[in-house]
Amino acid sequence: MKRTIRCFMLLFLVLTLGMVWVGCAKPPEAEKEAAKKAMDAAISAGAEKYSWADFEAARKVWDAAESQLKEKKYKKAKQGYINAKAAFEKAATAVETGKKAVSDQANAALKTIQEDWGKLSITASKMEKKLKDKKQAWTADAKAISEGLTKSKEMIATAPAEAKAKLDELKALIEKWGATFKEMTTTTSKPKTTKKK
Repeated sequence: MKRTIRCFMLLFLVLTLGMVWVGCAKPPEAEKEAAKKAMDAAISAGAEKYSWADFEAARKVWDAAESQLKEKKYKKAKQGYINAKAAFEKAATAVETGKKAVSDQANAALKTIQEDWGKLSITASKMEKKLKDKKQAWTADAKAISEGLTKSKEMIATAPAEAKAKLDELKALIEKWGATFKEMTTTTSKPKTTKKK
């Protein structure tokens, strides 16, 4: 009888260990799904634009978990997905701070570009007669700059990253015309030399 009890206990122990082993051998689908939802929420919040460093760190943790899952290291993958979920949530939380920083940068850039645009407009009005073949290009670019400034000003509140990118384009355009006007001034102000006979 003792022998039968021992056999049953041994069989019970083997079955229990087998079930535990089988339970541990399952892929961590729930953790992966939770991490995926956190990643999607971070993307929707704008983490790729406004908390890029945190988002990239979270993406690396996700990639490591995916790699562990492929290698069937389920316990490590499970912990990796848990860590990825937390990292994506952190990135999503940092979006507002990042958005404010980009918005502040865009506002500062807008102010500087508006000042530069004002100076360039004055220079252009003084150089209008000298523009000749560049008049059409100047008119088109001046309109684009003016409209771009208005649009950027409106975008700063809702899409500061896009507004900043637009302002960078406008800055380049203003710098191009600033260099053009400077070149026109230096070439027209050079005295003509006459050859002595």
